[in-house]
Amino acid sequence: MRHKVKKVKLGSDKDHTTAVMRNLAMSLIIHEKIKTTAHRAKAVQPFVENLISIAKRKEKREAIRRINDLLQHTSSSKKILEVLLDRYKDRTSGYTRITKLGNRKGDNAPYVQIELT
Repeated sequence: MRHKVKKVKLGSDKDHTTAVMRNLAMSLIIHEKIKTTAHRAKAVQPFVENLISIAKRKEKREAIRRINDLLQHTSSSKKILEVLLDRYKDRTSGYTRITKLGNRKGDNAPYVQIELT
């Protein structure tokens, strides 16, 4: 039974889904806002919030290792630990915001902007 089991599938297989999630998360952390489809934004939102929560909860050394395992990008992990931790020290969640932009012109897919608040 699949009761309350949430599964995100963004590609044809698990490796492609993992690569898409990592790339979206790295872009969101570095640029602080990206435009993408609604399905991808809803999939990457808990992933990014979990990365920030890991940085807040754990020791710095352990957080660096865990974030580098998940992202495999050193400058984005540095930005989480140096910039975003100070910004979100008073919050417990709600680090991202999704804003609807309408539909994409080419294939009429729902288009949104996800940004760090």
